Amino acid sequence: MERGGGHARIGDSAALGDDAFAALMLGFAPFEPKPVLAVAVSGGPDSLALCLLAARWARARGGRVLALTVDHRLRPESAAEARQVARWMKKRGIAHRVLVWSEPKPAANRAAAARAARYRLLAAEAARRGILHLLLAHHRDDQAETLLLRLGRGSGVDGLSAMAACVELTGLRLLRPLLGVPKARLIATLRALRQDWIEDPSNLAPGYARSRLRKSLAAFADAGLTARRLAETAGRIGRARAALEDAAAALAARAAHVHPAGFVRLDPGALAAAPEEIRLRVLAHCLMAVAGAEYPPRLERLEDLARALTGPGFRGRTLHGCRIVPEGRALLVCREPAAVSGRTALEPGGWTAWDGRFLVRARPGRSLSVAALGQAGLGAVGADLRKPGIPRLAALTLPGIWAGNRLVSAPFPGWPGGKPCAEVDGRKPGQAGRILKFSAVFAPPAPVAPPGFAAGSAIASAPPHPI
Repeated sequence: MERGGGHARIGDSAALGDDAFAALMLGFAPFEPKPVLAVAVSGGPDSLALCLLAARWARARGGRVLALTVDHRLRPESAAEARQVARWMKKRGIAHRVLVWSEPKPAANRAAAARAARYRLLAAEAARRGILHLLLAHHRDDQAETLLLRLGRGSGVDGLSAMAACVELTGLRLLRPLLGVPKARLIATLRALRQDWIEDPSNLAPGYARSRLRKSLAAFADAGLTARRLAETAGRIGRARAALEDAAAALAARAAHVHPAGFVRLDPGALAAAPEEIRLRVLAHCLMAVAGAEYPPRLERLEDLARALTGPGFRGRTLHGCRIVPEGRALLVCREPAAVSGRTALEPGGWTAWDGRFLVRARPGRSLSVAALGQAGLGAVGADLRKPGIPRLAALTLPGIWAGNRLVSAPFPGWPGGKPCAEVDGRKPGQAGRILKFSAVFAPPAPVAPPGFAAGSAIASAPPHPI
């Protein structure tokens, strides 16, 4: 294991030492005084090396690591592999938990569904334990493969920037400290630590595009497209993406007003004056936030909307589950009523996610559901929507608390009198009731001005030095 400082280039097959790993983690500072980290550990060499290095890093600072293994139940041997990881973690004195994907498995797009389930399980467990940092073991070879895959799909700047070194979620950071580290160094690290690992046969299965590409990397390297060069290219594109996102955030601050009732008012003049790329980014983020979507609309449809907005006689469009309509001198972006989710049973006393946009909390001990207010709900509330400044189109899609077909509460902000919730059960329309029995918070997965992209190379290629 290497020790000490210096800025000399380290060989691609040298073990990664504590000081080198500390330099990589320095790019994600600050951490709490005694950092607690969750690490996703499959049992493969990449994640095992990350977990052991992270555990040494955390212990040196008075902290600790929780290793999390997701058993997808997609292969007969997956449960035994999870148990093997548990034995290794126990031997190393590292806390460990197995998370099982027990839901029915889809017939199509199984790999994508498994990936989504893995992130969902990992994030939920970290949140349950109050852990703020989740480490993932993607490395330089993974970054190079991601760039090539997205190049083959015709991706733009965002896709070609590949994976971010840091992703900010609500209450959680996804950290990839190894994006500049080749896989060979991780294997060398495990050998230096005398740690075995598990080889996942699906990594070589010809049915996966990434597996097929992996077999062709030698030919790419012969043409000069080495993993190092590809990852460095992704990092440079990532810097360009970060600059574009900074400009888009500045435009959003000037041109977009986000209302807590889940709609956005846009200044069309400010949009029209901005460069096309920046304008498209702001529009995409507004649509994602209002729709409660994790991904933007297709680029060609977004471009068509942008042209229509700045053209004469714009009367309104529907895109990505949103309605975009003129409102005086402004543009209104609201949820499309026809696209809103149906009824969702409320978790008594806790928060329930609804329509991808709102978190709704109900009083304990009642069997209720959340659904859009719609025409019937607005009639029961009888609110003067002019006072809180909520357009009727937006109010139709706000959450209502229902007992069967009877509206119990309209917990949207700003009505009446700015109070966060008004219970209308058993009262005349428009009469305020008891407060804080129910509440709703607009909390989309993609905010209008999200955190900027963290390019991988700037963090992950930091030279090793003592800290």
